[in-house]
Amino acid sequence: MPPTVVAVIPARGGSKGVPAKNLAAVGGVPLVARAVRECRAARLVTDVVVSTDDAGIAAAARGAGAVVVRRPGDIAGDTATSEAAVLHAMDAYEAEQGTTVDAVLLVQCTSPFIAREDIDGVAAAVVEDGADSALTVAPFHGFVWRDAEPEAHTTDGGYGVNHDKSFRPRRQDRPQDLLETGAAYAMDAAGFRTSGHRFFGRTELVRTDPARVLEIDDPHDLARARALAPLLDAPRPGALPGSSPTRLPVIDDIDAVVLDFDGTQTDDRVLIDADGREIVAVHRGDGLGIAALRKAQLKLLILSTEQNPVVAARARKLRVPVLHGIDRKDLALKQWCEEQGVAPERVLYVGNDVNDLPCFDLVGWPVAVAGAHDVVRGAARAVTATPGGSGAIREIAAWLLGPSL
Repeated sequence: MPPTVVAVIPARGGSKGVPAKNLAAVGGVPLVARAVRECRAARLVTDVVVSTDDAGIAAAARGAGAVVVRRPGDIAGDTATSEAAVLHAMDAYEAEQGTTVDAVLLVQCTSPFIAREDIDGVAAAVVEDGADSALTVAPFHGFVWRDAEPEAHTTDGGYGVNHDKSFRPRRQDRPQDLLETGAAYAMDAAGFRTSGHRFFGRTELVRTDPARVLEIDDPHDLARARALAPLLDAPRPGALPGSSPTRLPVIDDIDAVVLDFDGTQTDDRVLIDADGREIVAVHRGDGLGIAALRKAQLKLLILSTEQNPVVAARARKLRVPVLHGIDRKDLALKQWCEEQGVAPERVLYVGNDVNDLPCFDLVGWPVAVAGAHDVVRGAARAVTATPGGSGAIREIAAWLLGPSL
């Protein structure tokens, strides 16, 4: 059997430098969700665990497809170590899953541009190449200086840490220094338990692109990350080279349309009568749009987490297949694509809330309705001008089939 490799993302709620830092959006996606997304896409990662003491972070992590472990208060303070959080999360995961972890990863969501290749690199160093521990590093060519300690009683001021200030060798004549990026670490699980530290035994250095090295510690770091995101974020599956991110899809782009229900085909409100029956409002224009999409021979699906007779009744009315009461919408969508013979990059998925983000990561055309959660709009490739429940689906049908619809 392949080794069990669990990526742990420590993400506590308290942050002095940047309040609610782990929920700050870069490229329209919360930092914790960005880290989960890359971990889930890594080839060697079996599961992703977010260790947190914060309800908002827990919700965003679950929406991105992670397992959440609630971190106890005694290891959630400013002085708590990342190692303590990883050990606790690993114990909790093994107890819940009834399995033994072979290798554990520490992935920091405050490194917004960590890539799945980095994560696979440190994991492979341990599970495939026999290292005891591994970390991401980047080439570093700078001269490091430090202020002289007051007790040194020197008048020389600063001194060189990695060089003699009286001699300035050329870069090519100096040993290659490597900077610890702080993004990803991997450890043999048994060795990590014994040592209690992320570095033990043979430690492998996994080189990464220095252009992507950035740790968010203060508001200036966050501003830089947001400015760099359009340049460094990888294009989504199915994106055409050089294509504009604001281009709307046309029918030649897609083979299937998958629709969320609540908040997408409704305005996200629910009326409940005295007998507990739920009533929602839908838009007749959406029905016309869906009929036109069906006539154009596009494959259609309604995918909802709610197990609700209203969803099933609306699907019957529209003559659209429905999967509802689904905990992991991304897994259901992936299986549906396989069964239908549809490439995910040829799917247009319409959603409105954070539980749609894992599906957004799977498809070529993630679309948010107006009024969707800020994070969802930021992660979408296109956003409707019309809110959910007010004709947003008909608007999308008009994108695909022409304005006369």
